[in-house]
Amino acid sequence: MYIGGLDIGGTKCAALVGRLEGGSLSVCARVQFPTPGSPEATLEGLEEALCEVAREVGIAPESLAAIGVSCGGPLDSKTGRVLSPPNLSGWDDVPVCERMEKRFGVPCGLQNDANACALAEWRFGAGQGLKHMAFLTFGTGLGAGLILDGRLYAGANDNAGEVGHVRLSALGPVGYGKAGSFEGFCSGGGLAQLARTRAYEAIQQGRPFAFCPNTAALEELSAKSVAMAANAGDADACAIYEECGAWLGRGLAVLVDILNPEAIVIGSVYARSEHLLREAALRELSREALPGAAAVCRILPAALGDAIGDYAALSVAANLLAEA
Repeated sequence: MYIGGLDIGGTKCAALVGRLEGGSLSVCARVQFPTPGSPEATLEGLEEALCEVAREVGIAPESLAAIGVSCGGPLDSKTGRVLSPPNLSGWDDVPVCERMEKRFGVPCGLQNDANACALAEWRFGAGQGLKHMAFLTFGTGLGAGLILDGRLYAGANDNAGEVGHVRLSALGPVGYGKAGSFEGFCSGGGLAQLARTRAYEAIQQGRPFAFCPNTAALEELSAKSVAMAANAGDADACAIYEECGAWLGRGLAVLVDILNPEAIVIGSVYARSEHLLREAALRELSREALPGAAAVCRILPAALGDAIGDYAALSVAANLLAEA
């Protein structure tokens, strides 16, 4: 069975065809292109790209079993409409699914990127076989997708899982427009903010960091550069990741106490730097969460790696078929 996937991003889009066989999914063909300036041009490009990858696989696009769309929110998954995402200018109430269903004559589903990634890890990654799971993006920002009682839970209007907005401290890095938020402490941008603050404090005290010797170097700091320093054994860089890990553990404790999941799967920064974050995160989780709930919850790195974006869009289609 072949399914289609469309990944709509602020800078690039992708169209994919995947093959479902039993409980496994494989990506058969993929094409990527820069996101055009308007919804109409983007959707036309996606339609052409999906036809192209279908031909590459040797099938007619109309023979796809379903099409899944992954896109940044806000959106309405029930009606398949994109509702003015901040990274997609001009996408005001765009009926993506209606258009794709008319063009290809097959069912189409739409989910925000966090929910789509949660479906991917649940069906084909680290969360296979679980009934209760949360997925944390931990990338440029921090969002969550929730699998509760064996189904994706999106909430009353697709706002479930916006854990990055939760304030963990009155002061701290800014994320999601809020100082001290979960996203402020636990995202690529948040890690960079933590690093700049700690480095600036050290420079003012006359103790520059080895990986940030002066104020001119502050803006060059990133989660990646600090991770490189930490992996090389730099004590200051390791301390920054440990601080991030501690805040991650406190945020995880909130999810564990409220949701009582079997696992929390964490992507991107955590999946790449688990060894720098895990110990502090588990220490704080153990300290803050209810013991019974913490005992049944595993903290796992995402298993799909850099391919998760491709699997995410296709998993929306797979989930649509599974729930039909």
